[in-house]
Amino acid sequence: MSGTEAVFWFFAAVAIISAFLCITRRSPVASALWLVSTLFALAAIFVLLDAHFIAAIQVLVYAGAIMVLFLFVIMLLNLGRAGPTDMLGWAGRLVMFAVGALLVVELWVLVRIVPAEELQLPTGAMVQLTEQEGAVRVISEPLFRGFLVPFEITSILLLAAIVGAVVLAKRKL
Repeated sequence: MSGTEAVFWFFAAVAIISAFLCITRRSPVASALWLVSTLFALAAIFVLLDAHFIAAIQVLVYAGAIMVLFLFVIMLLNLGRAGPTDMLGWAGRLVMFAVGALLVVELWVLVRIVPAEELQLPTGAMVQLTEQEGAVRVISEPLFRGFLVPFEITSILLLAAIVGAVVLAKRKL
């Protein structure tokens, strides 16, 4: 098994375990944080597949913006009520230490195990187009020309979800 293959299986296992923990937690905040861990593992897999732009978008859009939106809505809906917690006492500290250690190991694996020659981009039409025009232009031009209406409808749906969460939270105050 090559180094890249071992790293892939490592991040695949992290993604599966994090996804399982995401759906089995009682606390919505803990569940959302496990979802963030899953999204980071998927971004690492995208890096291994030489999809660096998609990995960056995965981290920025999903793990960043969308998860902040989820946590914002969760916090608004649970306003004023004490909810169940998953992290109590020494067990919670142990789990937090284990997750922190896992993140350090992930970073070490990405930096040390994958040789630089394995990270070279393959040659192909998309790579040549990306080198000529840049990755952002290759992705954004079809998105904002051919798919502008669905993109804007998605943003309106997200805005409606935020307004709905605020209205529901205001009723409970």
